[in-house]
Amino acid sequence: MTVIQALILGAVQGLTEFLPVSSSGHLIIFQHLLGLQNTPLAFDVLVHIGTLVAVFIAFWSDIAELLRKPWSKLTLLIVVGCIPAALAGFLLEPIFEQTFKSLLVVGIGLLITGAVLMVSEKWALAKPGLKEIRETSYKDVLWVGLLQAIAIIPGISRSGSTISAGLLVGMERPFAARFSFLLSIPVILGAGLLELKDLGTEAMASIPGSAIAAGLFSAAFFGYVAIKVVLRLVNQGRLSVFSWYVWALGIVTLVIYFT
Repeated sequence: MTVIQALILGAVQGLTEFLPVSSSGHLIIFQHLLGLQNTPLAFDVLVHIGTLVAVFIAFWSDIAELLRKPWSKLTLLIVVGCIPAALAGFLLEPIFEQTFKSLLVVGIGLLITGAVLMVSEKWALAKPGLKEIRETSYKDVLWVGLLQAIAIIPGISRSGSTISAGLLVGMERPFAARFSFLLSIPVILGAGLLELKDLGTEAMASIPGSAIAAGLFSAAFFGYVAIKVVLRLVNQGRLSVFSWYVWALGIVTLVIYFT
């Protein structure tokens, strides 16, 4: 893997992990374009670390508060919201990785993501949510967690699904976005640990040090930028702008698959 390839894939992971456009779908597409269908597992672990760094920088005050008050309601909401994704990741991810890592599934998933973003935005405009931490129930976050679990399918955006679910259950816009990003921490960490257990002792040595540094920095930098962009657009009621992008990309992906 070259430094340029690492920079590109790190940027793709960082941006698409938090923009509501599906990171898994974009990585599959770019791996095909760059001829890297078998990206080193060690690199996948590195870019997950990079995106975690981005979340910690963007939400450091929230994370510090969670550490000071580990039994707060927000902590419990995050734990409950992670249950569906944890079960799906443990039981189904190997099946999904082997069976659904194709451009056909990615294209269909992107079309679904666009529809979810559009519907949730229209719903939130018609019925603005008012729920913050105190008003949000554990049932609400289970729905958010369920959509996060469905996002294991390539092409379906994790951040798009969770923000949309938050809006649909009546969360206030800023809280829906903030909760989505905080909910991503254990999920990204869990995904990295699942990959880490399959990592051989010599795997890291297979990637040049310059590529490691480039991929890690790129994922962290572009992840932070993506978080700030999404927070602003959600607060402005413009989440659905991403619908047009993922619909267009989904159609192009399906055309490529069938030609």
